[in-house]
Amino acid sequence: MVRNLSHLSENPPLWLSLCFGGILIITLAIFYTALRKAAPTKAGFILTGMILWLTVLLVLAQRQFFLNIDAVPPRFLLTIGPPLLLILGLFLTKPGRAFLDQLPLPTLTLLNTIRIPVELTLYGLFVYQQIPEVMTFEGRNFDILAGITAPLAGYWASKNRPANHRKLLLWNILALVLLITIVFHAIVSAPLPFQQLAFNQPNVGVLKVPFVGLPGLVVPVVLLGHLVSIRQLIRKLKNAPASIAV
Repeated sequence: MVRNLSHLSENPPLWLSLCFGGILIITLAIFYTALRKAAPTKAGFILTGMILWLTVLLVLAQRQFFLNIDAVPPRFLLTIGPPLLLILGLFLTKPGRAFLDQLPLPTLTLLNTIRIPVELTLYGLFVYQQIPEVMTFEGRNFDILAGITAPLAGYWASKNRPANHRKLLLWNILALVLLITIVFHAIVSAPLPFQQLAFNQPNVGVLKVPFVGLPGLVVPVVLLGHLVSIRQLIRKLKNAPASIAV
């Protein structure tokens, strides 16, 4: 099918870009709080690295690097590839796992409240024809439910009881499924060689400033939070004494 790329070179409104810029700052601030508790001496260094990575993405997007949709391999993959490799490296190495096990569950859980303004921003991008309806809560994206229920999950995370751990584990699994679902729809809706959906209104918004920070920063941070939480919760439940495991 022929893609409608008439909005590829159009910029979203400034107010929407500023709102998403605020989302990026809040995401970094909340994750930095978790880093301060897990690795106080390295938190600043890690935060600096994340800011530098985000800056590189924003500069490339400003220069329309990602708008070259005919490049091989697809340049959009650069936004998600390095963060995913970093996450994989953390889980595959002993020092990485030791660091992940120190990240605080309550903070990682409450971080998911950022998904509420993210979903509202996505709806704004849809209104301005930058992403397809399938990526919004009017389509197939129910990720906002994870954000709405995050405070309840945060309460469970603050209680060191096996029953709450089980609830939180289930919540993380379901919220992870929601995240994977929207990421899948975002990828197959983007104007890439493997596009399968939304040819009339492709996902071009995430190729632009500052929205490239969604796949490049926000999604990886939220994904890491879920994977870390699931790992920690499984370990807690395995180590729970049988007498209190009910």
